[in-house]
Amino acid sequence: MAVRKNQSTLTADEKRRFVAALLELKRSGRYDEFVTTHNAFIVSDTDNGERTGHRSPSFLPWHRRFLLEFERALQSVDASVTLPYWDWTVDRTPRASLWAPDFLGGSGRERDGRVTDGPFSASGGNWPVNVRVDGRTFLRRALGAGVRELPTRAEVESVLAMPTYDMAPWNSGSDGFRNHLEGWRGVNLHNRVHVWVGGQMATGVSPNDPVFWLHHAYIDKLWAEWQRRHPGSGYLPAAGTPNVIDLNETMRPWHDMSPADLLDHTRFYTFDV
Repeated sequence: MAVRKNQSTLTADEKRRFVAALLELKRSGRYDEFVTTHNAFIVSDTDNGERTGHRSPSFLPWHRRFLLEFERALQSVDASVTLPYWDWTVDRTPRASLWAPDFLGGSGRERDGRVTDGPFSASGGNWPVNVRVDGRTFLRRALGAGVRELPTRAEVESVLAMPTYDMAPWNSGSDGFRNHLEGWRGVNLHNRVHVWVGGQMATGVSPNDPVFWLHHAYIDKLWAEWQRRHPGSGYLPAAGTPNVIDLNETMRPWHDMSPADLLDHTRFYTFDV
């Protein structure tokens, strides 16, 4: 059983293996397929039409399935690798260990956001940004520029306390746990972190930045925490809801798993805490 660990506890060898697997997926072209998939759903997921990956109840199971696919791709390179998670309520500054040159590298330079250190910097030549929203072909970040503060543990707790998973209108205007975690309402958790990192993370091609996977692994962990705290409050909607994924409907682009199939993460992996 795979164990997803806090990135701050990874050994030097675990970091090296994770980075090496990322670079191999990039070299082979498989990495960019994940970026393309994510961007396609960002573009198509709208409040008033069919929505699957974002602005909808299936935001959490869709990303759980997406991360599972990516983790399996990493493991096809190195079977020892699992996705680490980034607890941004603790590691909340550009000086945190995940931004060190031996792991993800740091923020971008002021004039163009270009990341200049670490294994994913343009100077290394191993991380060309091929699926992009503009002409820039290098990884960009602007840590803390788009929004000053990452979410706090108290803000996370306020969202975890919400007893209802989701509710009508089942989009970015909804109340409930899912939408407050996704960040369209309330204290803004998930979306705010994307903006705090900046660069490609603030766009539909956000998986171009490897921190995407660590961020979403933590979002996934928070969903698991919510489930433990509210065992009587399941995924909603259950059935018969237009434009969104009901409990037992399969999700694009895989068409082989429904939210119900993904409610128990321990079928696939556990967390270190």
